[in-house]
Amino acid sequence: MPELPEVEVTRRGVAPHVEGRLVTDVVLRHEGLRWPFPAGLREMLLNRTVRATGRRGKYLLLHFDHGTLILHLGMSGSLRVLPSSSPARVHDHFELVLGGQCLRLNDPRRFGAVLWHPAEDGEVDNHLLLRSLGVEPFDEKFSAGLLYKSTRNRTAPVKQVLLAGDIVVGVGNIYASESLFEAGINPNTPARRIGLARYERLAAAIRRILAASIEKGGSTLRDFVGADGRAGYFQQSYFVYDRAGQPCLHCGAAIRQIRQGQRSTFYCVNCQK
Repeated sequence: MPELPEVEVTRRGVAPHVEGRLVTDVVLRHEGLRWPFPAGLREMLLNRTVRATGRRGKYLLLHFDHGTLILHLGMSGSLRVLPSSSPARVHDHFELVLGGQCLRLNDPRRFGAVLWHPAEDGEVDNHLLLRSLGVEPFDEKFSAGLLYKSTRNRTAPVKQVLLAGDIVVGVGNIYASESLFEAGINPNTPARRIGLARYERLAAAIRRILAASIEKGGSTLRDFVGADGRAGYFQQSYFVYDRAGQPCLHCGAAIRQIRQGQRSTFYCVNCQK
């Protein structure tokens, strides 16, 4: 699944091609993705200008004067900027035409989403899917103090708390495993048992690892490509994720793999206490 770095890479890739551009057509193939396409979406966007792009967690935002288009890539989706004359592929479901170029959403598994939040409903953060999200990891509000204070009553393992997204958003499965390794924290540790000093290390690790992944174009594990069609290469920098049985790059012990909440977790039993 594309995580925060992949969505941010996509946003940065599409921004120069869509911001300030007039929508000349909207193509909707099939009836929708995870949810039906909003009724009258083509008419709402036709001849309107994309004012800015944004991101909230794993959601890509296209801001218009009268509302915000919310896009989610689901499990296997990608957004590409292409010539508007390019032939559609089998799993191309949504297309925002901007003159000679188009923004095309391809989603083989159809777990993505195309949604609309009208301006009269207030800030886009009020949308049902966004209102319960935690702080952004690059926001000044994200800190060790926030992690510490918010977890005093959390008995769940710290990795599961990170994945929940209600304290800090966007730390998905890959980056939670990598951040916990860098911070030296065992993913099974109950969140409430972690002290402020260890959360200092974890907060710094989360920021550094997410920033590094964005710089390297995200992680390409299956279908993800950026807006220009290029694959990310942060997976070449993994210390633990998807390295079960291989030697730890710090101590040489075999990396372990366990299941937490139906997701794979990778860690070093020697380096993470």
